[in-house]
Amino acid sequence: MKLGARILKTGIAIVLALYLSELLNVPAPVLSGIAAIFAIQPTIYRSYQSVLEQIQGNLIGAIVAIAFVLLFGNDIFIIGLAVMIVITINIQLKMENTIILSIVTVIAIMETQGGEFLEFAFIRCASVLLGILSSFVVNLVFLPPKYETKLYNGITEATEDTLKWIRVSTRHASDQMLLKKDIHRLKEDLLKIEQTYSMFKEEREYFKRNNLAKSRKLVVYRQMLITTKKAFETLKRIHKFENEINHLPEDFQRKLLQHLDYLSHMHEQLLLQHIEKIKSISHLEEWSGEDYLSQQELLTLFFEQHYKLDAIHDGQEHVSTRIVPLISAIMEYGEQLDHLEKLIVSFQSFHKGVNEVSVEEEAD
Repeated sequence: MKLGARILKTGIAIVLALYLSELLNVPAPVLSGIAAIFAIQPTIYRSYQSVLEQIQGNLIGAIVAIAFVLLFGNDIFIIGLAVMIVITINIQLKMENTIILSIVTVIAIMETQGGEFLEFAFIRCASVLLGILSSFVVNLVFLPPKYETKLYNGITEATEDTLKWIRVSTRHASDQMLLKKDIHRLKEDLLKIEQTYSMFKEEREYFKRNNLAKSRKLVVYRQMLITTKKAFETLKRIHKFENEINHLPEDFQRKLLQHLDYLSHMHEQLLLQHIEKIKSISHLEEWSGEDYLSQQELLTLFFEQHYKLDAIHDGQEHVSTRIVPLISAIMEYGEQLDHLEKLIVSFQSFHKGVNEVSVEEEAD
């Protein structure tokens, strides 16, 4: 069983909250432990936002609880009414994430008390705050997230799987059932990568001089994700129109295969260029050979083929008409690759040696 960073941080936060409660002789250390659970977040920025929200929610719960006890007492029906009021206030303030903690604070303060009530309420409120702050410290110090590494590796793995299936499918060697399952899995992987990108975007730079580089890097990663999605869309179209592709003239099939191989190889090289494993992809023209077609040449060849088949079929629908969505996807994929290359070259030109790409290989 593999323990994730958030699981470890939650455990550490609870231990820290309970330890500080005992150290400060807080009467209700369990409240600190419970509060610590709610403030753990995947990023430091989200943790900061969560701490502010949880503190506000705790104060709302404490104020309502104290007011109700002083005005109406702490009958169980009064506690229920106070909880309803707290929930309503949180919803009106659009603080739905703090509702549970607010309720915990209300119940903790309004339960049977002994001694001075206001002192009791202050101690309970402070216990909850101690747990919240413990989580924030843990988020700040322990296991800082490396979302750039996770993002790059996620994009790379999804791209490699997609390109592998493109190569296999264009050579008519794919297992259709297995490919269908992998298409579904890749769709889910891309959604997870979107979430990782959002978390990386939320990370804040400690020094202002790095803000511009971070902004440009976000643009590069966003384009990487868009390009991988275009590759995935191309794979889906190849899977959908496999039968139509088989009925195309062999020469056109060969040109199409070579063009897709070129785009796939270019995509792989750009990912390596981003982490400076290679200097540039200028050698691709030599790799592609004399028969390689540019985007415009491929489009021209397709229309020539289309008009030939149109004449043969006397205006009736034929195979080239049905694969127009596939040709469109391939063209868009190529355009996004060209844009990605420009962004990577631009980023490395302006920030080389100033803000190096901090991508690390994950351990096996």
